[in-house]
Amino acid sequence: MMSKNIIITGTSRGIGFELVHLFANQGHNVLALSRNAQPVNNLHFENITSLAFDLCSQEDYKKVESFIEEEWKDVDILINNAGTLLNKPFSETTFEDFQHVYQTNVFGVSEMTRTVLPFMKSNSHVITISSMGGIQGSMKFPGLSAYSSSKGAVITLTELLAEEYKESGPQFNILALGAVQTEMLKEAFPDYEAPTTALEMASYINDFALTGNKYYNGKVLQVSNSTP
Repeated sequence: MMSKNIIITGTSRGIGFELVHLFANQGHNVLALSRNAQPVNNLHFENITSLAFDLCSQEDYKKVESFIEEEWKDVDILINNAGTLLNKPFSETTFEDFQHVYQTNVFGVSEMTRTVLPFMKSNSHVITISSMGGIQGSMKFPGLSAYSSSKGAVITLTELLAEEYKESGPQFNILALGAVQTEMLKEAFPDYEAPTTALEMASYINDFALTGNKYYNGKVLQVSNSTP
């Protein structure tokens, strides 16, 4: 398999960190973006570049654009993995709570995709990580009004982008994940033990990112063996 240029957001821990490791081991070039760049820097792979990156910073998107122009020229895969999870009763949430969640989970996905699109080819692949909580008709859980609604928003966004770019490419798909045992889940639900590890889910996403766009475009795949 020829090496690909792959951008992943939210790489300091959990699924994103495992994805960086998997792709690098396969010989692909990885740009790992996270507010904390140090965990990925500690991997010491020559084919990994780790940048401190904030989805809310316009200047940081310019850094990504400059990196692609100077180092890669094109991008094969973008994985919008970064996300924030808020568990709080709706009556206690504030405007700022919703703004923060949507800034990362929706606006960050939109802006990162807009930044990278000019460098993507007709057979490139954009994968956005959503949640079973964002699936219409799925079981919903109290306290996740901001989080789950934001994950529903990126599902619709992805469907729209797939339609808008269906003639030229790239392909856009969503993976709606069930519960995965990550630090983020532990922080929001300290007593819950998920049936799937971060590495197990990362292995699935790794394979789908490389091959899924041959079979899917504008699709939402539910990746869950549990409720949630």
